[in-house]
Amino acid sequence: MFDRQATAGEGMSEVTHTLTINGMTCGGCSGRVARVLEATEGVVKAEISHQSNSGTVITTDALSTEDVVAIVASTGFEVHA
Repeated sequence: MFDRQATAGEGMSEVTHTLTINGMTCGGCSGRVARVLEATEGVVKAEISHQSNSGTVITTDALSTEDVVAIVASTGFEVHA
């Protein structure tokens, strides 16, 4: 599932990426994914839920959906956009 919403903000657009993330079993899992995302330049906010196996990631338009998927996959979870 993927949703793009451009919004104005200091000369850069923001894009909302909605992901399905499989394999997370606890708050530690979702917290790790969120920390890795939020430490990435271009990520504005990451809300990750192990309960719903989902994530909403807001980025600048400098990051593509493929970039966000690759970042999440690097944490060891299966991810679909």
